[in-house]
Amino acid sequence: MNGILLAGATGMVGSLILEYALASPDIAKVTTLVRKATRNQHPKLNEVIIANFKDYSNQTALFENIDAAYFCVGVYTGQVKDDLFREITLDYSVAFAKAVERNSPNATLCLLSGAGADRTEKSRMAFAKYKGMSENQLSAMNLGAFYAFRPGYIYPVTPRNEPNMMYRVSRALYPLVRLFGKNASIKSTELASAMFKVGLNGARKGILENRDILEYI
Repeated sequence: MNGILLAGATGMVGSLILEYALASPDIAKVTTLVRKATRNQHPKLNEVIIANFKDYSNQTALFENIDAAYFCVGVYTGQVKDDLFREITLDYSVAFAKAVERNSPNATLCLLSGAGADRTEKSRMAFAKYKGMSENQLSAMNLGAFYAFRPGYIYPVTPRNEPNMMYRVSRALYPLVRLFGKNASIKSTELASAMFKVGLNGARKGILENRDILEYI
């Protein structure tokens, strides 16, 4: 493959996709879009600092000759005000996808969405509404393929400082959460592995709920 493009490479899932991509002999080049420089160094890695995730007009070259693109940028509900939550969830993903569409129209685009994403766009929950809007707009673009990943609770395999009380409780109760079945939860490593593989090889349908994702780990 010529290469892949990854937005959100410092996040829980994006950082794991980056690891899989750098370790894969099938990937020649990995371009990551980040806000701040990281310590990641690898012969295949091209790390690019992005000041504005809504405007790539001066960075078209980054989106050329891309085989697979992954959008994993996100923010937890309640961490920011609604207008900024919408901007990060919807505007950022649409700008990224449009740049891929213009410069690598045959590329596969993988979106880290979430369980409950509402494509009717009528939900009163900001997360569900904006994720659904993002899925709608990205799926309407002329790309090689588009896949929306809708995980349930993502269990962070690598310990971290949980963003809020809900996630602290969910982590502590993970053994019980798993009992709710294949749509309830997924490990961060499983989600990242499935996204990476689907970006390269495709999947049988465009919307992948939690139980569907588990088929591709």
